[in-house]
Amino acid sequence: MQLDAFDRAILAILQQDNTTPQRVIGERVHLSAPAVQRRIRRMEAQGIIRANVAVVDPAALGHPITLFVEIELVSETAVDIDAAKTAFLAAPEVQQCYYVTGEVDFMLVVLVPSMAAYEALTRRLFFANPNIRKFRSFVAMDRVKTGLTVPV
Repeated sequence: MQLDAFDRAILAILQQDNTTPQRVIGERVHLSAPAVQRRIRRMEAQGIIRANVAVVDPAALGHPITLFVEIELVSETAVDIDAAKTAFLAAPEVQQCYYVTGEVDFMLVVLVPSMAAYEALTRRLFFANPNIRKFRSFVAMDRVKTGLTVPV
C-alpha cells in the first residue's frame, strides 16, 4: 500500500502517543476526525499499524536486566529453524527475537529479574536444546535508547 503525506503524518503522531485523540490528530494534519479515523482503520486492516500497546519500563516491573544473546544452531534445516523460532516465541523472557545472517543464527533480547533467573533460562532454553551449538550473552549496562518508532 502506498502511504501519502497524511498517512505518514498520522503515523508520526501515533508513534509518539497512540492515545492522541483523532480530533487532535486531524487538527495537526489538516484533516477531519472521521478522515483520520478511516485512515487509521485502513492502516490497521492492512497491517501497517500492527498493534496499539503501552511501552513500559522493564525495571519498574521487576526485570532490570537486559541481555543480548547470540545463538548458533547445530543444524540449520527449515524444520530446525522453525523449532528454534517456536521455542524462543514461547519464552516470556525473550522480548525480541531475530533470525539473522552472519556467524550466528539468532539474536535475542532477553529481560530478566536477576542473573539467577537468566541462568535458569539458559538451562531451560539453551542447554536443554541439543540443536543449540553455543550461545553468547552480552549484559546491557545502560538503556541509552530504546523504542519502536519507525522513521516516516
